[in-house]
Amino acid sequence: MRLRLHEFRPRLGPHEHRVVQPRTALRHTSLSAPDPIGLLLGDHDGLSRLAGLFSFAACSRHTIVHVPLRDGIPADEGWGEPADLVLAHHTSGLRPSKWPELRRKLRQGTPLTARTDEARTARDAGSWREQWEHADFREELRHATYARTFFLFGSRGIFAEAATNLAYAAGWGPRHERVHTGRSALMSALPSLVQPPGGGHPVEVLICFKPYPPYAHFRRPGR
Repeated sequence: MRLRLHEFRPRLGPHEHRVVQPRTALRHTSLSAPDPIGLLLGDHDGLSRLAGLFSFAACSRHTIVHVPLRDGIPADEGWGEPADLVLAHHTSGLRPSKWPELRRKLRQGTPLTARTDEARTARDAGSWREQWEHADFREELRHATYARTFFLFGSRGIFAEAATNLAYAAGWGPRHERVHTGRSALMSALPSLVQPPGGGHPVEVLICFKPYPPYAHFRRPGR
């Protein structure tokens, strides 16, 4: 996939960060942070581009990916307060409490075009799934919600797995039997979020496909 991005190089104290954003907004995609269940709701374009952004994040260990989602077109279903999305590797050193200050410095970005390698993403995701079957392997997505932003901290394999889940939702969501009426279809979920201590309902983020209105214009593939 070809991603059109803006690249920023803001500084916080002595440290420079590399941050990228989609050049155009994902207008029909929304996110609510888990409490304990979150919802990632999008059309084919939005979920496809998110898959590409997760794939980019998987291979960009020193880059923070910021996806503004909270100011998009509100969905007519779902729950929770809209949130932006930030992807960063565990080793990035990013602290959610410092994000508002960093976000304010995202001005006058430089255009950047990046290509993702779907075959490599599939291999990385497959390798993560194979290791996940071992009892001593626990590579999970650490997460936090701060300043109306949902942060995901991971590494190459688990970001690649999330990318494949999103690509599946984008590709097969339009084929779901009820989406032509405007209803969403549950397709997948973000993989293996770190769970809080003490039990209770597991924390998860569901991935749902939903076409954008007017729904009368939507046609399922093959119809």
